[in-house]
Amino acid sequence: MTDVIRKIKKQLKKNIIVLYMKGSPKHPSCGFSARAVQALSSCTSNFFYVDVLKDTDIRLALPKYSKWPTFPQLWIKECLIGGCDIILELLNNGELLNLIKNCQNNTKLNKSQP
Repeated sequence: MTDVIRKIKKQLKKNIIVLYMKGSPKHPSCGFSARAVQALSSCTSNFFYVDVLKDTDIRLALPKYSKWPTFPQLWIKECLIGGCDIILELLNNGELLNLIKNCQNNTKLNKSQP
């Protein structure tokens, strides 16, 4: 296993909610990341993010690891939820909030930044 895959697995294990995105929540670098942050932030402020523009290794390795070719990528409890369209769909049908509430009820969330 490569070091970058170990790093990704460690991030996912340590943090209940992880958003791999372009830019940061306060300064997203693409519209898809901006919409994903807006949707996620409407449910919780407690999530870890990784700016894939600043971490080339993760930007290149994560799509292979996740079998999901684009960013952003939302992960909850080490499971890939999906990209922007899926995040927005889950938000609109109430499932995103339910997923996050279940995590908050079952586990203390980590809020941190890289």
